[in-house]
Amino acid sequence: MESLFGKIRNLDAYPKINEDFYSRTLSGGLITIVSSIVMLLLFISELRLYLHAVTETTLVVDTSRAERLRINFDVTFPALPCSIVSLDAMDISGEQHLDVRHDIIKKRIDAHGNVIETRADTIGAPKIDLPLQRHGGRLEHNETYCGSCYGAEVSDDDCCNNCDEVREAYRKKGWALSNPDGIDQCKREGFLQKIKDEEGEGCNIYGFLDVNKVAGNFHFAPGKSFQQSNIHVHDLLAFQKDSFNLTHKINRLAYGDFFPGVVNPLDGAEWTQHTPNAMYQYFLKVVPTVFTDINGHTIQSNQFSVTEHVRGAELGRLQALPGVFFFYDLSPIKVTFAETRVSFLHFLTSVCAIVGGVFTVSGILDSFVYHGQRAIKKKMEIGKFS
Repeated sequence: MESLFGKIRNLDAYPKINEDFYSRTLSGGLITIVSSIVMLLLFISELRLYLHAVTETTLVVDTSRAERLRINFDVTFPALPCSIVSLDAMDISGEQHLDVRHDIIKKRIDAHGNVIETRADTIGAPKIDLPLQRHGGRLEHNETYCGSCYGAEVSDDDCCNNCDEVREAYRKKGWALSNPDGIDQCKREGFLQKIKDEEGEGCNIYGFLDVNKVAGNFHFAPGKSFQQSNIHVHDLLAFQKDSFNLTHKINRLAYGDFFPGVVNPLDGAEWTQHTPNAMYQYFLKVVPTVFTDINGHTIQSNQFSVTEHVRGAELGRLQALPGVFFFYDLSPIKVTFAETRVSFLHFLTSVCAIVGGVFTVSGILDSFVYHGQRAIKKKMEIGKFS
């Protein structure tokens, strides 16, 4: 047994030195303190990496099909009343959403940005108690109301019972509503008077659009839109104005749900109009993104980059539709983010590397200082050091 222990003892790679042969120095003590501090800081850094998730990024070709794209927006127009501004969306597949009203909310704001309390639509021209029937007479007692569409009826049974329905019928025909006061429904509802009452107000519009996942655009512009000779047109004659102030602030614009680390470059962007009319264009490149957290939960979303362009026009020389346009296109590349943790074995390996590396480097440095000091001292003793 003793011979076995002796053989094992001969394999000792760490032979011990008798304390009588130790020589402790001041420089060695300082190097030990510094190396211990460095070792501790590196250990804490490695421990933080181990305890926190690490995000890995990969790029793959987007092979998804028949998906929808959700566009979340919050835009403020400090000088454009809510009764004037409308929202349209269209894409290259031919799908159109004109004068979108579902899933969006409009807030009337004053010149200082304060929200104005919603009030009933009773302000306007003198109210006519008896509406004008389609056949020309006034509404009689116990008679069903059916208002005229003023030539925009598709069939003889069509009725337009309010100003919006008349404007919608005109839009479908591709006609402009140039004189709202000549329309009984608009006159009774005080359409023009309501626009005048909102003069000087602004509008905050927020909500979301659910569109096809193909290239397209959506825009905020004054007037109701319609198609005329396959051209997208907005009816601006009804407002009887020569210019529209499209100064705006984009409080939020996101393509999809929020995920940790996402940066939307247009959040908080502002633009002030300096010409009577202008067409402001944003060109966005949307990148599909998948984020998977440490627990395996997946979020399907998007990121985007953007460039801007402005087309201004002087009074009476408008060559483009005044509005704020967002043109978006989809990237064929999908980005995936996956949160992972460093394995314990990797952490242990790193800690050993830190301890061994710092210990070795500090030993080399201590040896260099110690032998340097001895060489200088020896030369000083024999008088050769100057």
